[in-house]
Amino acid sequence: MKQLIVFFSLIILTSCANKPEIELSNLNGYWEIEEVILADGTSHIYKINETVDFIALNDSLSGYRQKMKTDADNTFTPVTTKEQLKVITENDSLKVHYHTPFSDWKETIIELNNDRFKVVNQHQNVYIYKRYIPLNL
Repeated sequence: MKQLIVFFSLIILTSCANKPEIELSNLNGYWEIEEVILADGTSHIYKINETVDFIALNDSLSGYRQKMKTDADNTFTPVTTKEQLKVITENDSLKVHYHTPFSDWKETIIELNNDRFKVVNQHQNVYIYKRYIPLNL
């Protein structure tokens, strides 16, 4: 009987815990890849990036992502076509569903705030982005 009470108490406490809300508007803007952690545990840290990702998300939770080249004068030039995206809720998690004429894929949002964006893909590779800060030369 004690085990049953402990079990139900844990369920109640867990369900009452405050889950942090993710502010999806934080996705908007320029993001720079910081690190990729592969499923086997190896990682690659990016010290310098020639491109950044620009993400535009509207109120209907759809938009696009596009790779942009940054120039010394802080202008951006597209280097790829736009990847259409839609943020969806699936299995109690937020997923970004990408679509191009050649492929469809999803990434699960692990963390998102004004300065950091972290996702995991279907291969269990984790991508960590930081907000792009323009160089002042």
